[in-house]
Amino acid sequence: MTNGITELHVDVPASQQANVFGQFDENLKLIERTLNVSLISRDGQLKILGTAHKAEQAKKLLEELVRLALRGNTIARQNVTYALALTMEEKEQMMTEMDKEVICNTIQGRPIKPKTLGQREYVDQIRKKMIVFGVGPAGTGKTYLAMAMAVTAFRNEEVSRIILTRPAIEAGEKLGFLPGDLQSKVDPYLRPLYDALYQIMGADSFAKNMERGLIEVAPLAYMRGRTLDNAYIILDEAQNTTPAQMKMFLTRIGFGSKVIVTGDASQKDLPKDAVSGLDVAMKVLKNIEDIGFCRLTSKDVVRHPLVQQIVQAYDDYEKKQKPEKSSRRGSAERNRR
Repeated sequence: MTNGITELHVDVPASQQANVFGQFDENLKLIERTLNVSLISRDGQLKILGTAHKAEQAKKLLEELVRLALRGNTIARQNVTYALALTMEEKEQMMTEMDKEVICNTIQGRPIKPKTLGQREYVDQIRKKMIVFGVGPAGTGKTYLAMAMAVTAFRNEEVSRIILTRPAIEAGEKLGFLPGDLQSKVDPYLRPLYDALYQIMGADSFAKNMERGLIEVAPLAYMRGRTLDNAYIILDEAQNTTPAQMKMFLTRIGFGSKVIVTGDASQKDLPKDAVSGLDVAMKVLKNIEDIGFCRLTSKDVVRHPLVQQIVQAYDDYEKKQKPEKSSRRGSAERNRR
């Protein structure tokens, strides 16, 4: 230690240096900026210079990234950003623990696993509860992880079929003029569900199971009047349901079934001033023991780091708007008096 500066070392195997360091050493630069340390690579060792606490944090974080790399993971910027967030909370070992939990593999052999603490809690809730509400912004893996859990249960013969549904509501656009039959018109709404299933199951397996009626992808309106036994049922984009639709859906559940409801309260496409069935259900059902609620946040976004920043910026903007609106309403009421 010299002048309050501590020097520590981390061994980084030559085969993993490009992976851990990132393109043009972008991962190291991000760690240096965030933790206020200096990182110098020399002869398979990474020298860390900084205050005792910061240097120790950097050492633990880098050792964690090396362990993840040695397990075959590609270290993306998102991994580093999240590892830094955990480091600030003194939870450095959490990423290695999460990495042990593989739900299933995609058709290309890529493992699907929770990548954040919020995602791990979501997967745990799905395992334990009969109905789970997964709510959070875009990119938090709500639908994809639910799909992976459904496919795993289907392959293990825990359920006999998978049913995927979402309300057919336009996101500010009108598709009714499009040519084709009803299925052609609703397919655009269901495309994200198809895409996830193709990745996890493969197109051939998906098509065969669809033909046999073991996998069903349908608009929410098709659920009315049915009883869904021994099935894994996923309701996606639930923020666009009405309270009546949500009640109808939840009362379809039969014996041996598991239900996952996903939604993003910040992306409602319902008519102005319409109440969301998701919001109502989360209030009405909050005290029922076998129903789980998992709220994912911008910290759980696993898409490009820019998506996380966009989600956070919108959250901050909307929080600022609420006090301004309530303030304007209060002024208007006082003026009327």
